[in-house]
Amino acid sequence: MSADSRATGRAGLGRVAASLSCGVIFGLGLGVSQMVDPRKVLGFLDLAGAWDPSLAFVMAGALMVTAIGFRFVLRRPAPRLAERFRLSALRSIDARLVAGAAIFGLGWGLAGYCPGPAIASFGLANAEALWFVPAMVAGAGLQRWQARRRSVVRGDAPGSAPALAPAEDG
Repeated sequence: MSADSRATGRAGLGRVAASLSCGVIFGLGLGVSQMVDPRKVLGFLDLAGAWDPSLAFVMAGALMVTAIGFRFVLRRPAPRLAERFRLSALRSIDARLVAGAAIFGLGWGLAGYCPGPAIASFGLANAEALWFVPAMVAGAGLQRWQARRRSVVRGDAPGSAPALAPAEDG
């Protein structure tokens, strides 16, 4: 085994360890903040009833950490465990973004779950998550299939990211 392949293997293992660590910390944060409980989320969304503002504090804390963290991290020329930062080049709000946000919001409001808390709840074998997560995975698969189908029709190059391509007008 060459030195290059050993270094590549260590970098890959480092990425896996970092991803796993981030996922565990995120999941613990969701559990501590009780965001794995859909009743907590639905209580936040129920402005006319018994409104629970605790999710607003969780979101504000997350935004503060992100705003500060991004300022430090993006000053680096590259991430520690990757060749470059992979940030979206899209800077405009289009119909696909608004439709996706609306669908996300409807699902969040109806079920009380978004992807992170749903997966954490699935790991805790919460009954609602046991039906929600497979439906979410099926929806994600359907979106990928549709995006690939659309990219073939448009003639995008293989391996391009059609899901991030701007929507065509017309």
